[in-house]
Amino acid sequence: MGLLDQILGGLAGRGGVGGGLGGPGGMGQGGGVPMGRAPGGRVNTQVLMALLPIVLNLLANRRRGGSMPGMGGGMGGLGGVLGGLGGRGASAGGLGGLAGLLGQLGQHGYGQQAQSWVGTGENEPLPPEALSHVFDQQQLSEIASEAGVSEDEARLGLSELLPEVVDRFTPQGQLLGEDELNNSIDDFVRQLGG
Repeated sequence: MGLLDQILGGLAGRGGVGGGLGGPGGMGQGGGVPMGRAPGGRVNTQVLMALLPIVLNLLANRRRGGSMPGMGGGMGGLGGVLGGLGGRGASAGGLGGLAGLLGQLGQHGYGQQAQSWVGTGENEPLPPEALSHVFDQQQLSEIASEAGVSEDEARLGLSELLPEVVDRFTPQGQLLGEDELNNSIDDFVRQLGG
């Protein structure tokens, strides 16, 4: 069973992805769900579940207020921060979304790992510290806050989640066009909610 299958199984067990992440019974720090690393050194599935909507919004380049259909909670100000990722040293075109993320990883020395996720071979791991290079401190803080996890948990979770999610949305080793990628992500989210 792959990492995404495990996360999706956890989401299905919680009755879909529509609930909030932070309140009682949610996935936030006060919800009584243990966070951090699970036995065996992997990131706790609850942390990954909390980060999944944020990663999907990032890849779809959703901006302020653009939450995923069927997923609880809007992105608030985080969508604007993540949408601006492509502007952090990206080409003059200011690519955001998946292309912007891959570009940022490449600029910071993690291009080989990122390309392995797009390609059809084995996904190379991403060290958690890479996320401190790709996202600035404010972005990491907002990601962690939105997910209801610590910044360390956000780095660890993103380092495990990004390779799997990018691999899923780059079929046959090809980047999808922006509209096609967004439609694919929206279809994926609808399947989760169903």
